[in-house]
This record gives sequence, structure tokens and C-alpha cells, in this order.
Amino acid sequence: MTVFKLWQPTIAPDQDHSFWLQDIAAQPATPPFSGAKSCNVAIVGGGFTGLWTALRLKEQDPELKITILEADQCGAGASGRNGGQVHTWFAEMDLLTHLVGEDEALDLCRATAEAVEELAELQASGRIDMDLRLDGWMWTASSTAQEDAWKAALELCEKKAERRFLPLSASEIQARTGSGASYVGVVEPRAGTVHPGKLATGLRALALSRGVVIHEKSPVLKIIAGERCTLHCALGQLHADKVVLATNAWASAIPELRRYMYVVESQIVVTEPIGSTLEEIGWTGGEAICDAQSHVLYYQRTPGGRVVFGRGSGHVAYGGRFGATFNRRPDGPQDNIRELRRVYPELAHARIEYDWTGPIDCMAEHLPVFGTLSGSSNIFYGVGFNGTGIAQTPVGGRILASLILGKNDRWSRSGLVGLQSRTKLPPEPIRYLGARAVRQAIRIRNDLEIQNRKAGPLVRWLSQMTPGR
Repeated sequence: MTVFKLWQPTIAPDQDHSFWLQDIAAQPATPPFSGAKSCNVAIVGGGFTGLWTALRLKEQDPELKITILEADQCGAGASGRNGGQVHTWFAEMDLLTHLVGEDEALDLCRATAEAVEELAELQASGRIDMDLRLDGWMWTASSTAQEDAWKAALELCEKKAERRFLPLSASEIQARTGSGASYVGVVEPRAGTVHPGKLATGLRALALSRGVVIHEKSPVLKIIAGERCTLHCALGQLHADKVVLATNAWASAIPELRRYMYVVESQIVVTEPIGSTLEEIGWTGGEAICDAQSHVLYYQRTPGGRVVFGRGSGHVAYGGRFGATFNRRPDGPQDNIRELRRVYPELAHARIEYDWTGPIDCMAEHLPVFGTLSGSSNIFYGVGFNGTGIAQTPVGGRILASLILGKNDRWSRSGLVGLQSRTKLPPEPIRYLGARAVRQAIRIRNDLEIQNRKAGPLVRWLSQMTPGR
């Protein structure tokens, strides 16, 4: 008998939840799981991956009995903590090609473009009000070291006659973002920003309307594998023919997955409403903006005139385990505030009203992986979205649905299925100590390069030791 013990999340208090979750009206919680029940498919995790998988399954088999067990509220994990940027996998065309080949890479990129249109249709139809604004996703450089970060992906797009990006000049970036920090870049026009909290609660409502059973405040303590799996919660047991692990970074509790994934932290701050100031500097649209440094900056202006400004911190969780500091850092968001003021000196006096952190599940290839656990062919997983999931999890849901339903199709045959082609990471403590050294080197290199200065050879060597490079 194989038993998988799951790590329990540190539930964030209300004040440590993201702006997105605090901004939406409180949803009546679904009842916690209790008693002894059964279903065809149990999904652990009520974020984008779990919700989209449930919806894809219901599209193909409406009679399927599906139960989602969520430890907190739907969207409380990475799905409701991100920067709300929506773009396709065309930006990762080079990474995908290296992993799955040119033909499938193009197919997957197009699938994410279709997912963007699906989001647009959900909003246009009134089914989900998610504040989707397809004003473009801007990939920019603010130093010479960042220039042409997009070159490899764009060359492959051009090779496949996919003109998905347009060049940006310094004047265009200034006119659209109100900032002169970045001076060259590209834009994916059919991309942009979304309110992740509204999207998560909208998908939750859609799943409930289609007969999916959802139990929030119901962390799964352990899973006993078998012909029928048993999921243990504090107040009951759920028996399921098949189980899906859609737990984002918390999937690192599974040793088989932990060998290939690592967990890093990202931090986001949100200003007070400053719409009049943003209009004065010319920032009026709903573009998603990011730069090309290793600890990438990503930001947007909300419809209500706030600035959402995020940055990858590079903090790595030892052994994949993390706690309260991955909800909110006790030492504050000073790095983010410093960078916000560098990019927007006009906002030096803007008050920061929200700050939070969030765990990101990463694979060395910077692309997700799907499959079944060894020796447990009825336990499925989908992890490793690397912080890029709003247009990607709808595709991941299709892959998982085909695997769960035992189909032999383009999704189940995807090169994203299986760990055999993935990079196994070093064991602890080597992984953690190495990550700390690399993180510090990246910080030094970023700070120098943003001034167009060059780091020394040791710093450059260490900063290039990130997984997948």
C-alpha cells in the first residue's frame, strides 16, 4: 500500500491575502468535506489547473462525478497571487521547441492563443467578469544586457510564419507605459491583463453550475493509493477512481515530483489608487509589461488606477517546503518599492496599500509537466507552470482530461507528458545552498547591468547556473 502524505499550507490571514482576493466580494464558502463519500475523479487543488481540468472533463463527459478539495478558498494559492498577466506560449517558443520539437511547439503556442480567445468569449458573454483587457503584453529591455532576450523565440515564430510580436521603440514604450526605464522591446498585441481573483471565482462558479462538487477549507492530509484511492481530510474520507494533483508548489510534497521541481518566491506590491497621476504621465491602458532581467519585473495598471508591480525574489524553499513567509515577507517589500520608484520616479510618494508573496512551482525547462505517478497509474499531476499560467492552464486542463479519460490524442501524446525528458535536480542541501549562491550572483549582476555595468567573471558564471541554462 502506497501512502502519499501531503504538506499542509500555511493559510494566510485576510490581511496577507493578495489585493486580488481582498478586492472581490466575499464568496459564500462551500462546505468543508466531511463523512465518507465517493466520486469518479477527485481533484486536489481549486486553482486554475484544478478548475480548468474539471471543466474540460465535464465538457467531454457531463455525467462524470468530480469533486474538488481545496485547502483554503478557490484561487488562494498561486492562481490568486500572480501579477494578472495574460500572454501565450509564443514567448516560450524556443523553450518549447527544445523540449517537444517545432511542430508540437507551434501547436501548443496556438492552443494558448485559442485559450486567450476563450477567456475573451467568457467575458464578452457575461459568464465571467474578469476585467480582461487585451491591450498587449510588452516584453522590454531597460539595459543593454537585456536587449534581444526575445530573439530566439521571435526567430522561431518567423520561421513558422507566425507574426505574433511587433517591435517597440523607446517613444512607443514611453507613450504606452508612461515610463522611460525601458527603451526597446516587442509587444504581443492579442494579450494583456486580467483580475486573477475574479477569474478564479468565475471559474469556480462555472464549475459549480456544471455539477462539479467543491469543498473549500478541506486540506487533504494523505492519499492512500490503490485501485480506488482514498483521500483523507480532517473530517472524512473521499474514495475516488482517479486523483489529480493540481496543487502548484505544494506538489513538492511528492518525492517523485520534488526531484524535478523547485519552489521560488515572487513578491508583489499594489499602490493606492493614483489614476490622475497615471493619466498625467500617459499610462492609461491595460497592457501587461515586463522586462528581461533574470529576476523579472512585471507590472500593470488596474482599471481602478492602481499600479500592480511584481518581481521575482529568487528566494528558494529548502526541500520544497515553505510557510508563512511565502504569504508575506516579514522584512517587507523594499526591493519592489525600490524598483517601482526606479521605473516610475513620479510615483515616489504613492502609498503602498497591499503587498504579498507567493510560491511558484518551477521546472528546470521552465515549462509544466503532466503525467501519472510511478506505480499509481490513476494518480495524475500537472505542475511546473513557472508563474505563467493564465493562458496555459486551460491547455494543461485539456492534457490532464485526455490522460484521465484514457484517450489517445494530441493532448495525451504531448511532449509535456512524463518526467523522462526532464532535468533531475541535485539533492538537498546542495540544491538550496547552490540556489542561494546563484540568487545572490543574479542580484549583483542585475543591479550592475541595470546601470549598463558589467559584473565580474565569478558573478557572471554563478548567475548562469540557474536550472535549464
